[in-house]
Amino acid sequence: MLVPVLLFLVGLVCLIKGGDWFVDGASALARKFHLPELLIGATVVSIGTTLPEVMVSTLSALEGHGEIAYGNAIGSVICNAALIAAITLAVRPGRADPKTLKLPVAFFFLAAAIYCVAAYLLGSFTRLIGFIMLAVFIAYMILTVRQMKKNPQPEAGEEAEKEEDMPTWKMLLFLVLGAALIAVGAKLLVENGTKIAEALGVPESVIALTFVALGTSLPELVTAITALAKGHSDLSLGNVIGANVFNLVLVSGLSVTLAPFAVPQSATIAGYNSSLVLEIPLMILVMLILTLPALLKGKLSRAQGILLLLIYAAFCAVQFTL
Repeated sequence: MLVPVLLFLVGLVCLIKGGDWFVDGASALARKFHLPELLIGATVVSIGTTLPEVMVSTLSALEGHGEIAYGNAIGSVICNAALIAAITLAVRPGRADPKTLKLPVAFFFLAAAIYCVAAYLLGSFTRLIGFIMLAVFIAYMILTVRQMKKNPQPEAGEEAEKEEDMPTWKMLLFLVLGAALIAVGAKLLVENGTKIAEALGVPESVIALTFVALGTSLPELVTAITALAKGHSDLSLGNVIGANVFNLVLVSGLSVTLAPFAVPQSATIAGYNSSLVLEIPLMILVMLILTLPALLKGKLSRAQGILLLLIYAAFCAVQFTL
């Protein structure tokens, strides 16, 4: 029990330091090239913080465990929106630019629609669905880069100018080392957190739905908290929304392309597959709660954050009863 606890703590240190470097590199990159932080968060930062999901899901698919990739993608979206973004909103609510948000939000709901077609109509995730998801990912990246070019960031003040002085090689080094530390830290936390949970008698089904999804979402959580502490709340929000797009089109797309699978059924609610009546609808609901006020009113409130946190707490509680 001592070794898992020590490795768990090492993983925590890796996550914290990795998140610190990653946010520094990403925010400096945004300022140097006068790019909106929200878009940097939705692309560069999201790719880095989604690495653990990519690794876990791809390895699971290759080993014939498509259900892990499926549950990890949905669970991570719920965790990102209802826990990580919720913490950001509860701590520091603020304004959001609807124009910048429209693209990642539109792509998320497009990806969710593809997910629903596969889950509800086909009953399985075929290789064709995987190719479609990867095509959506490529289209998202191309359109986002174009949007970045059309929406340059206004000239920054003196304090930001100091950050701009960071050489490009150093920014890239911070991004790469930060992402690597985040990935290693997340792996250590997931593996050893699971061992600790098992030693304490936590049910396996609960470990799968909470520890794996939360563990692979830890980079987003660390990045969100670090970004908040450094005053980059747009970077945090963009990271969460971008990571959720990647969870559905990149993470799921890769795993489905490598190993197609039928919709798994680990539990039932009133005789129906729990993922179809609870998890997928909840994934869409929490993203609507997170994004609609920002798109319609251009602002995010503390009440949103509190509501999302309550929903996440209820979702975790339900897992113990299934």
